[in-house]
Amino acid sequence: MGLRRGLLGLVVGVVLVGLLGIFTQTGLAQSRPSSMAAASTAVLFENVRIFDGVSPQLSGPANVLVVGNTISGVSTQDLTPPATATVTRINGQGRVLMPGLIDAHSHLFMETSTEADLVAATATPEALFRRAQENATAMLMRGFTSVRDMAGPVFELKRAIDAGTVVGPRVWPSGAMISQTGGHGDFRDLSELPRTPTSELSLAERFGVSAIADGVPEVLRSSREQLMRGASQIKVAAGGGVASAYDPIDVAQYTEAEIRAAVESAENWNTYVAVHAYTPRAVQMAIRAGVKSIEHGQLIDEETAQLIAEKGVWLSMQPFLDDEDANPYPEGSPSRESQLLVAQGTDNAYNLAKKYNLKTAWGTDTLFNPEGATRQGAKLAKMVRWYTPAEVLTMATSTNAELLALSGPRNPYPGKLGIVETGALADLLLVNGDPLANIQLIEDPQRNFLVIMKDGVIYKNLLR
Repeated sequence: MGLRRGLLGLVVGVVLVGLLGIFTQTGLAQSRPSSMAAASTAVLFENVRIFDGVSPQLSGPANVLVVGNTISGVSTQDLTPPATATVTRINGQGRVLMPGLIDAHSHLFMETSTEADLVAATATPEALFRRAQENATAMLMRGFTSVRDMAGPVFELKRAIDAGTVVGPRVWPSGAMISQTGGHGDFRDLSELPRTPTSELSLAERFGVSAIADGVPEVLRSSREQLMRGASQIKVAAGGGVASAYDPIDVAQYTEAEIRAAVESAENWNTYVAVHAYTPRAVQMAIRAGVKSIEHGQLIDEETAQLIAEKGVWLSMQPFLDDEDANPYPEGSPSRESQLLVAQGTDNAYNLAKKYNLKTAWGTDTLFNPEGATRQGAKLAKMVRWYTPAEVLTMATSTNAELLALSGPRNPYPGKLGIVETGALADLLLVNGDPLANIQLIEDPQRNFLVIMKDGVIYKNLLR
């Protein structure tokens, strides 16, 4: 995650104005139905074939009944809606009904800002939040009904979505990424050093991009602060990054005791810690400290993969390759060299994940790339380099949903997701074709996702 210092000035202005104030006072909010559909409403999908999020084959012709925000029936027989319900009938004509897609590593605020905006401060706070809101809405309209936000000031956006004043996906927020001095989340200039007991917090810390914490007491406090703000899981930077200013990618960060402090804070709140880490040393140290999810991990080796399997830790990876979706860095720069190293390791990491049957999640981790944000489905489709289409779609639905559920009582949306079955929450897509036979269909959601439903509410229906 390579934040630029120019972001911080924008974040300052944004927070001073107030997130919800911006959403409501500048007309950025979009009205939509309540986040929980009323029990007096029902939607009946008729004559659909179902990819249920688990089975590698489609069902035969079937019907699915949604009452309120829950799937109340799945059957090859006719289903009868409640007599008192207002019913919407959708004849799928043999098309595929599947669970909504889940991005397990997203950055709602940072992915649609450009580097020019951030460095030159060309965007106003209002524009930044308009983009965040528009990004959330566009993400839902791409078929992504749930996202795990893995660092950034997203709490108020989540609340606005949940309140129904902004259209967007379900959000599992991490809040500020916790980082050591000189770590992946330290965005200060060298002129701001050294820090003293009377030093002001850096802008990134004050406004929720990151939290610099050194030593067990500071890590404990920073972790607890994110939980207090509403984090569903804690994000810790345990290793170097591609675009970081001061930490090369080979650097391992924090001591085992410091990471364990974050783990204990999270466990006391019945949730878990996810760490940014690429290398064997960083990953292994984090696992010994008790973390439950490794974000990235492209440079792991066989020994590390065996440890991940032994401890039952999640590997939350992204298909980072040297292709059209790679963030642009100058040739010969340290960031470009690190990027190539990660791209070269991606094949090996996925092969190890398959060899040891690791619990593997999928995400995008798009940053500072508005065009890249629109390619969410394309980034998922490229996973067929390593997996079958059915395996890819299972990973982006029921498997990612298992990772979201790891938040336990901190899960902001209790209930089953990522699956089409009776009793599950009604996050559903009706696809114009068979994505198991042609996964490229998900690359063009505007044309191929005919119906998009989240929490029982229809946000798109081209069959109306």
